[in-house]
Amino acid sequence: MKYHIITLGCKVNQYESEVMAELLDQAGYIKAESYNDSDICIVNSCTVTATADAKNRKYIHRIRRENPNSIIILCGCMPQAAGADDFDFSECDIVMGNTARRDIISLLDEFLLTRQPIVRIDSHEKNEGFEPMQIKAFNERTRACIKIEDGCNRFCTYCIIPYARGRVRSKPLDVIRQEARELADNGFKEVVLVGINLSAYGQEDDLNVYDAVKAVCEIDGIERVRLGSIEPERMTEDILLKLSGEEKFCPHFHLSLQAGCDSTLKRMHRHYDTAEYARIVADIRRLFDNPAITTDVMVGFVGETDEDFEASVDFCDRIGFAKTHVFPYSRRHGTVADRMDGHIPEQEKHKRADIMIAHTLDCQRRFMQSQVGLTEPVLFETKSKDGFMEGYTKNYTKIRVKDSAIESGKINDVRIKEAFDDYCVGELL
Repeated sequence: MKYHIITLGCKVNQYESEVMAELLDQAGYIKAESYNDSDICIVNSCTVTATADAKNRKYIHRIRRENPNSIIILCGCMPQAAGADDFDFSECDIVMGNTARRDIISLLDEFLLTRQPIVRIDSHEKNEGFEPMQIKAFNERTRACIKIEDGCNRFCTYCIIPYARGRVRSKPLDVIRQEARELADNGFKEVVLVGINLSAYGQEDDLNVYDAVKAVCEIDGIERVRLGSIEPERMTEDILLKLSGEEKFCPHFHLSLQAGCDSTLKRMHRHYDTAEYARIVADIRRLFDNPAITTDVMVGFVGETDEDFEASVDFCDRIGFAKTHVFPYSRRHGTVADRMDGHIPEQEKHKRADIMIAHTLDCQRRFMQSQVGLTEPVLFETKSKDGFMEGYTKNYTKIRVKDSAIESGKINDVRIKEAFDDYCVGELL
């Protein structure tokens, strides 16, 4: 039987889809190119916003309509957060929460035997351990993700994820080393460490994210180690100093901001203010050579006044991010913010998003221009339709080079010659 996985949401979901794919491959299932060509279609869902939930439903409806005989499996954060009684799962054959991924083969066996719908959503336990999971490859790409942390203890007012993912728990260092060693043996040169609240890694065992980075940097064959999205939480000067001493560590920090206004951050129940955030950015720029700092910014949060929004825009201008993901606040049922007074009209939220995007694009262009003239090692990945090989520098600047001698998966030194909005063009040395 053939399977196809649709992955929505974050890099953690991408990693978990790879775990399920390897389990299916080992059990004799065959990967299909599309859901239309599959006997089993798995929707690995995101539930971070109401919009994400709607996207999950859209995929399920489309698959059932276009491939009515397929076995549809819904897994991930949406069923875990919704629970068995809060969502109509009638179009799905198997529904799994975030605690049942490794049971996918046995659940499939049960369904194939009985042809009866299965809903398996177990609650997260207070002191549950890190779910055992490792991968040997990653989507046939040149870089691989390793999930090292799950869960979140923060309970931001707009966020449902602590309910979908449970509390913070971390992958043991010896397991991280073993996984990185196997990926290196399979030809991967770059590893990205990911988690739900990555900067909380190891807090239950008196460890921190540097310990995980160091463990992977020690593996022969791994030439680059980078972090996925991180919270400002626990990103101390000491940790940053240690990271700066690791030659393989990539100086790209996707440091989540959400808002550049202290009163908005307080309503969000974020655990920092703009002064602390600016201090972390200053430390990064002092300790690392040519770092890139990227972020997420939400506009139109509950109670955000015109003055609050202007403060947020001004703060983003002052920081000067290399790239910013801007998005309007989306109500999420079950969160504290959903029940708060002072929701902003949709039209105003989108107007503010347009203004913020214009400002952050100016910052992005300045950063791209600052890379012109530099010589940087680039890990090349893919060939574009117009004949350029594309890859990324250590600070995650996208580089395009037209040279037939370049091989995917190889690292080459490139002199950067020209900057565009979201990539630079260079030449091999």
